[in-house]
Amino acid sequence: MYHWNWGIFLDSTGTGSTYAGWLFSGLGLTVALGLVAWTLALVLGIAVGVARTLPSKPVTWIAAAYVELLRDVPLMVQLFIFYFVVPELLPADLGMRVKRMNPVAQQFMAAALCLGLYTSARIAEQVRAGIDSLAAGPRTSALALGLTLSQAYRHVLLPLALRIILPPLSSEFMTVFKNSAVASMIGLLELAAQGRQLVDYTSQPYEAFIAVTALYLVLNMSALRAVRWVEARTRVPGFATAK
Repeated sequence: MYHWNWGIFLDSTGTGSTYAGWLFSGLGLTVALGLVAWTLALVLGIAVGVARTLPSKPVTWIAAAYVELLRDVPLMVQLFIFYFVVPELLPADLGMRVKRMNPVAQQFMAAALCLGLYTSARIAEQVRAGIDSLAAGPRTSALALGLTLSQAYRHVLLPLALRIILPPLSSEFMTVFKNSAVASMIGLLELAAQGRQLVDYTSQPYEAFIAVTALYLVLNMSALRAVRWVEARTRVPGFATAK
């Protein structure tokens, strides 16, 4: 006896917008959150992944502790810690400034940091695996040519390792956008939260969540095509990479 009403998306919300506008506003916030978190995750993940392969034992232990801590604690728990606990642990003046921020900005910052750090731990393991999968030849040859260890990583080892791990990195890229849905738990109105809000206001759950699902599919397929383009542009002829 369910009454389908696809025209609900064109109805006014009473605030100068339509329900479709709510969804697209949430989509824009999801894209922005995912890109900021991904940028942070990629930079930190590469740095920690490299640290895990260095000859210094203390450095590798610290990097391993970072990875295990962030991978073993549920993402939602980490989000609550970043949003509710971290501002209380900061110096008094800084913590007060954070708590007085615009609520949306505070929610966005906490979610971006949480997603970025959580994903960086996963990327770090992929970078470590990519470097460890290389034969000893590239490292030995680079050092024999007079490159320092940091130059060997920057010019030889990392470029090769990143080409190997591009396929799993594409999965992490898409996962960032999907994981952004947890930000609704602290009140951020990203795509999933806007879908739930639409249901509360219209009582049309099927239309709302079918639309949300379709938007997530479009977003992740676009992200996949972008990564596939990067993969094709960076492929080295004759160098074996995962297909």
